[in-house]
Amino acid sequence: MGDVRELDRRAVLAGVEVVARATSEDLGRPTPCAGWTLADLLAHMTAQHRGFAAAARGEGADLAAWRLPPADDDLLMSYGQAARHVIDAFAQDGVLERGFTLPEFGPGTVFPGARAIGFHFIDYVVHGWDVATALGIGYAVEDDLVEAAWPIAQAVPDDERRLTPGSAFRPGLAVPQDATRFDRILAMLGRSPAQGTVNAH
Repeated sequence: MGDVRELDRRAVLAGVEVVARATSEDLGRPTPCAGWTLADLLAHMTAQHRGFAAAARGEGADLAAWRLPPADDDLLMSYGQAARHVIDAFAQDGVLERGFTLPEFGPGTVFPGARAIGFHFIDYVVHGWDVATALGIGYAVEDDLVEAAWPIAQAVPDDERRLTPGSAFRPGLAVPQDATRFDRILAMLGRSPAQGTVNAH
């Protein structure tokens, strides 16, 4: 799959470009994430960036690092700052072998760095599409990112946890056999490709 940190960096930056097209007037828009406005989604994405950055530093057990920021007009600026922060944190030497504490999987749950960054990567491949769909704009995903995301998406459990409030992924959906690989990823993670304008290479 190559260096997951570089794949993640590119996925995050692609999302930053999409978020940069949003204005404060867009924050109330609905998103493909059930019950979430764009403000809710960006707050979640910002908190995840900050939390994963803390985990990369060995501080993921601190629940304050995962706290949702206010869903206000500063959110768009805060999101860009958090994205740069997590990219820098993942670039540290030795981070792939470090244990990441990820409390959302349960108290004290630790994953190897490479696997944890894979979780972050699949989130931001999909959340970039979520934001673009909320804004009504296209979202291009490069072929190698799609191919790297494919096995990770297949490994995400499709169980009752997807039905809990605030879950980033909903139960998987059926798609036509001739659907693109990226459309299949979206459907596996509870998104209907028909909701958005997907421009996958």
